[in-house]
Amino acid sequence: MNNKFKIPLVFGVLNFGGLYLGAIATNPGVNSEWYTSLNQAPWTPPGFVFGLAWTLIMICFTVYLTVLWSNQSIRKTLSALFGLSWLLNVLWNPLFFSLHQTTFALFLISGLLVLLMVMAVKFAKFLGYKTIWILPYIFWLIIATSLNAYIVLQNP
Repeated sequence: MNNKFKIPLVFGVLNFGGLYLGAIATNPGVNSEWYTSLNQAPWTPPGFVFGLAWTLIMICFTVYLTVLWSNQSIRKTLSALFGLSWLLNVLWNPLFFSLHQTTFALFLISGLLVLLMVMAVKFAKFLGYKTIWILPYIFWLIIATSLNAYIVLQNP
Protein backbone atom coordinates (compact mmCIF):
# COMPACT_ATOMS: atom_id res chain seq x y z
CA MET A 1 0.00 0.00 0.00
CA ASN A 2 1.50 3.36 -0.99
CA ASN A 3 1.57 6.48 1.19
CA LYS A 4 -1.29 8.06 -0.75
CA PHE A 5 -3.61 5.64 1.04
CA LYS A 6 -1.52 4.55 4.01
CA ILE A 7 -1.16 7.94 5.74
CA PRO A 8 -4.87 8.88 5.67
CA LEU A 9 -5.72 5.34 6.74
CA VAL A 10 -3.38 5.56 9.75
CA PHE A 11 -4.70 8.98 10.81
CA GLY A 12 -8.28 7.85 10.19
CA VAL A 13 -7.84 4.74 12.33
CA LEU A 14 -6.22 6.79 15.11
CA ASN A 15 -8.91 9.48 15.00
CA PHE A 16 -11.88 7.13 14.83
CA GLY A 17 -10.22 4.77 17.30
CA GLY A 18 -10.05 7.70 19.72
CA LEU A 19 -13.74 8.35 19.15
CA TYR A 20 -14.47 4.70 19.84
CA LEU A 21 -12.53 4.79 23.12
CA GLY A 22 -14.37 7.96 24.05
CA ALA A 23 -17.71 6.36 23.23
CA ILE A 24 -16.94 3.45 25.55
CA ALA A 25 -16.31 5.88 28.40
CA THR A 26 -19.33 7.98 27.45
CA ASN A 27 -21.86 5.16 27.33
CA PRO A 28 -24.71 5.87 28.10
CA GLY A 29 -23.42 9.47 27.99
CA VAL A 30 -25.87 12.07 26.83
CA ASN A 31 -28.77 9.73 27.67
CA SER A 32 -27.58 8.92 31.19
CA GLU A 33 -29.65 9.91 34.19
CA TRP A 34 -26.72 11.88 35.59
CA TYR A 35 -26.28 13.95 32.41
CA THR A 36 -29.96 14.54 31.71
CA SER A 37 -30.52 15.72 35.30
CA LEU A 38 -27.87 18.46 34.98
CA ASN A 39 -28.75 22.08 34.32
CA GLN A 40 -27.61 22.28 30.71
CA ALA A 41 -27.03 25.23 28.42
CA PRO A 42 -30.06 26.26 26.37
CA TRP A 43 -27.92 25.81 23.23
CA THR A 44 -27.14 22.15 24.01
CA PRO A 45 -27.83 20.20 20.80
CA PRO A 46 -29.81 16.95 20.80
CA GLY A 47 -27.74 13.83 21.49
CA PHE A 48 -27.59 12.59 17.89
CA VAL A 49 -25.85 15.81 16.80
CA PHE A 50 -22.74 14.86 18.81
CA GLY A 51 -22.17 11.68 16.79
CA LEU A 52 -22.71 13.43 13.47
CA ALA A 53 -20.48 16.34 14.45
CA TRP A 54 -17.63 14.11 15.63
CA THR A 55 -17.79 12.00 12.48
CA LEU A 56 -17.47 15.09 10.27
CA ILE A 57 -14.77 16.55 12.52
CA MET A 58 -12.62 13.42 12.40
CA ILE A 59 -12.93 13.16 8.61
CA CYS A 60 -11.79 16.79 8.27
CA PHE A 61 -9.04 16.38 10.87
CA THR A 62 -7.77 13.27 9.06
CA VAL A 63 -7.52 15.28 5.83
CA TYR A 64 -5.75 18.09 7.72
CA LEU A 65 -3.20 15.74 9.26
CA THR A 66 -2.63 13.89 5.98
CA VAL A 67 -1.90 17.11 4.10
CA LEU A 68 0.48 18.26 6.85
CA TRP A 69 2.26 14.90 6.92
CA SER A 70 3.47 15.50 3.36
CA ASN A 71 5.88 18.11 4.78
CA GLN A 72 8.69 16.05 6.28
CA SER A 73 10.24 18.98 8.15
CA ILE A 74 7.29 19.24 10.56
CA ARG A 75 6.51 15.57 11.16
CA LYS A 76 8.15 15.39 14.59
CA THR A 77 6.30 18.47 15.85
CA LEU A 78 3.09 17.34 14.22
CA SER A 79 3.36 13.90 15.80
CA ALA A 80 3.87 15.39 19.27
CA LEU A 81 1.00 17.87 18.96
CA PHE A 82 -1.32 15.30 17.43
CA GLY A 83 -0.47 12.75 20.13
CA LEU A 84 -1.22 15.26 22.87
CA SER A 85 -4.48 16.34 21.21
CA TRP A 86 -5.52 12.70 20.81
CA LEU A 87 -4.83 12.00 24.47
CA LEU A 88 -6.71 15.08 25.70
CA ASN A 89 -9.68 14.26 23.47
CA VAL A 90 -9.88 10.65 24.65
CA LEU A 91 -9.43 11.54 28.33
CA TRP A 92 -12.23 14.10 28.36
CA ASN A 93 -14.99 11.49 28.03
CA PRO A 94 -14.20 9.39 31.10
CA LEU A 95 -13.44 12.51 33.15
CA PHE A 96 -16.77 14.08 32.31
CA PHE A 97 -19.20 11.19 31.83
CA SER A 98 -17.77 8.40 33.98
CA LEU A 99 -16.02 10.25 36.81
CA HIS A 100 -18.31 13.34 36.71
CA GLN A 101 -15.26 15.57 37.13
CA THR A 102 -16.82 18.45 35.20
CA THR A 103 -14.38 21.13 36.37
CA PHE A 104 -11.31 19.06 35.57
CA ALA A 105 -12.92 18.14 32.24
CA LEU A 106 -13.40 21.86 31.55
CA PHE A 107 -9.70 22.52 32.06
CA LEU A 108 -8.84 19.58 29.84
CA ILE A 109 -11.15 20.58 26.98
CA SER A 110 -9.96 24.19 27.25
CA GLY A 111 -6.39 22.93 26.89
CA LEU A 112 -7.41 20.88 23.86
CA LEU A 113 -9.03 23.93 22.28
CA VAL A 114 -5.91 26.04 22.84
CA LEU A 115 -3.72 23.24 21.49
CA LEU A 116 -5.74 23.00 18.26
CA MET A 117 -5.65 26.77 17.84
CA VAL A 118 -1.88 26.66 18.26
CA MET A 119 -1.70 23.89 15.64
CA ALA A 120 -3.85 25.89 13.22
CA VAL A 121 -1.66 28.98 13.57
CA LYS A 122 1.66 27.11 13.66
CA PHE A 123 0.96 25.07 10.54
CA ALA A 124 -0.98 27.71 8.57
CA LYS A 125 2.21 28.79 6.79
CA PHE A 126 2.56 25.25 5.42
CA LEU A 127 -1.09 24.81 4.49
CA GLY A 128 -2.44 28.21 3.50
CA TYR A 129 -6.16 27.91 2.72
CA LYS A 130 -6.06 24.17 3.53
CA THR A 131 -5.95 25.19 7.21
CA ILE A 132 -9.74 25.21 6.82
CA TRP A 133 -9.70 21.43 7.47
CA ILE A 134 -9.04 22.00 11.20
CA LEU A 135 -11.74 24.65 11.63
CA PRO A 136 -14.69 22.27 12.22
CA TYR A 137 -12.76 20.75 15.16
CA ILE A 138 -11.99 24.18 16.62
CA PHE A 139 -15.55 25.45 16.18
CA TRP A 140 -17.00 22.33 17.78
CA LEU A 141 -14.59 22.60 20.70
CA ILE A 142 -15.69 26.19 21.27
CA ILE A 143 -19.27 24.93 21.54
CA ALA A 144 -18.30 21.90 23.65
CA THR A 145 -16.20 24.05 25.97
CA SER A 146 -19.10 26.44 26.45
CA LEU A 147 -21.43 23.53 27.24
CA ASN A 148 -18.96 22.12 29.76
CA ALA A 149 -18.46 25.57 31.33
CA TYR A 150 -22.22 26.09 31.64
CA ILE A 151 -22.56 22.76 33.45
CA VAL A 152 -19.73 23.68 35.84
CA LEU A 153 -21.25 27.08 36.60
CA GLN A 154 -24.89 26.01 36.80
CA ASN A 155 -24.53 22.77 38.78
CA PRO A 156 -23.00 23.49 42.18
